[in-house]
Amino acid sequence: MRHLLTVTDLDRHTATELLDEAERFEQALLGREVRKLPTLRGRTVMTVFFENSTRTRVSFEVAGKWMSADVINVSASSSSVAKGESLRDTALTLHAAGADALIVRHPASGAAHQIARWFEDWAQTAGGSVPAVINAGDGTHQHPTQALLDALTLRQRLGTIEGKRVVLVGDILHSRVARSNAFLLSTLGAEVVLVAPRTLLPIGVDSWPVRVSHSLDAELPGADAVLMLRVQAERMNGGFFPSAREYAVNYGLSERRLALLDEHAVVLHPGPMLRGMEIASSVADSPRAAVLQQVTNGVHMRMAVLFRLLVGTQEAVA
Repeated sequence: MRHLLTVTDLDRHTATELLDEAERFEQALLGREVRKLPTLRGRTVMTVFFENSTRTRVSFEVAGKWMSADVINVSASSSSVAKGESLRDTALTLHAAGADALIVRHPASGAAHQIARWFEDWAQTAGGSVPAVINAGDGTHQHPTQALLDALTLRQRLGTIEGKRVVLVGDILHSRVARSNAFLLSTLGAEVVLVAPRTLLPIGVDSWPVRVSHSLDAELPGADAVLMLRVQAERMNGGFFPSAREYAVNYGLSERRLALLDEHAVVLHPGPMLRGMEIASSVADSPRAAVLQQVTNGVHMRMAVLFRLLVGTQEAVA
């Protein structure tokens, strides 16, 4: 692996190896008074986020520091981007400054892919190595590490992903999390069901490896997991549903709906949660919800991704 841009680049074997690697990192850190591994000593990891983020940015930073990498956070609002510098010039500048890995979040779909292409073109012209590019979310397109950490959480809670039925609920149209999970979980052998109003389904969803439904109540019985999605108002122009109240009535995960799930079923949410609309506070804080477990797994999963891209698979984790 040179870059991680989309989950469709991962076959089942590689995805499973990454999940296993994340769990090895979790075990390697257990009992350590100082949570530090020498794995990436001497490597420089840079994050560049053109959109706001708490969980993803922090977990990448923690992952890098726990592996002894030098982690540098570049804020788009205080960088030369604010002066009009192009994305290409910014990326090549960070490469020239010594980045071994570049973690990018951008509002434009395909931005991470374009940066990776610029790096490869540069390498062909000038020679030498280029930074690994990790897509931390590009527009409404992909968020591969989020899907990986969700898969890790499901495997830990359910024992396996193979043959499980996972229901993704809400704003499918604007959700890179939904796209990434739909394809990765299908690759790992799950049955994926999308539940959303017709106005929040993307064109071409019939080509995805999923089943589509518009009734949440009908899909909850027998489901092994429910992934509630954030309603992304910042990407919406116009009315996609009549009101927040009506959305909550039809697609919110209430206590009544939680009772429709089997006892073993798990509830996920990538965050941030709109409590009272997407999910009831009592459900979000219940033992059935794995929201904080997802955050913890995010650190271990991103450690595994950085390790795979910067070191490979030959060296021991500990």
